Amino acid sequence: MTRIQNTFETLKSENRKGLVTFIMGGDPDFETSVEILKSLPHAGADLIEIGMPFSDPVADGPVIQNAAIRALENGMTLKKTIEMVRLFREDNTSTPIVLMGYSNPIHAYGEKQFFEDIADAGADGVIIVDTPPEESADLVAHAKDNHIDLVRLATPTTDLDRIGIITNNASGFLYYVSITGITGTASANTEQVSAHIEQLRTKTDLPIAIGFGIKTPQDAKTMGALGDAVVVGSALVNTIKEAPKSEVVETLHKQIVALSNALG
Repeated sequence: MTRIQNTFETLKSENRKGLVTFIMGGDPDFETSVEILKSLPHAGADLIEIGMPFSDPVADGPVIQNAAIRALENGMTLKKTIEMVRLFREDNTSTPIVLMGYSNPIHAYGEKQFFEDIADAGADGVIIVDTPPEESADLVAHAKDNHIDLVRLATPTTDLDRIGIITNNASGFLYYVSITGITGTASANTEQVSAHIEQLRTKTDLPIAIGFGIKTPQDAKTMGALGDAVVVGSALVNTIKEAPKSEVVETLHKQIVALSNALG
């Protein structure tokens, strides 16, 4: 059983919903980012997404776009992002890590090498936002060869015919984008999300994590009732930007504890 499978099985057995926390690798700098990463499970993160900084993150709103720019300006690279995973695994062998980003940096790195390196570092999955299933045969093969979960995205406009294509060769969990738009800019319509997720569950047995637009403990509670986990990104990234560097870990800890508590 993979770390992701084990985590969702544990959540199910404990009758609670998971908290997936997103941070941008290298924001505000490499050392602080590693410190933040290592602190997340202690605050209540069940799974962790690390953003791979990219100069043109088309699915992300201003908060995460600016975090990527800050990281790149401070010398962050894909190789250093993978090194963050390796450093995290020195202290934590149980919390799943999913790398989230775009195809361009992975292509430049070398797809085969990328999957080999992230597996060696201790990553569990990847989300590649801008690569449709029809164009991902090589990614699927490399992921399977290295026992990396390839997490797919579904949106409010994904119909039932399409979901069969999306979930083919997908593993780990299904990331449900609860709004039509970019990250951190709107709140989801609860009734619409609920109805769509009920439909999706007729097509896949994968756990469903709901993301985009979840900022507060109440948001987490509401969306947690509909899915198996919630993803909080922009709200945390904004805290990293706004909090004094000396206080950022403590400030994030309080924020994540509140989100985790709201999920039961």
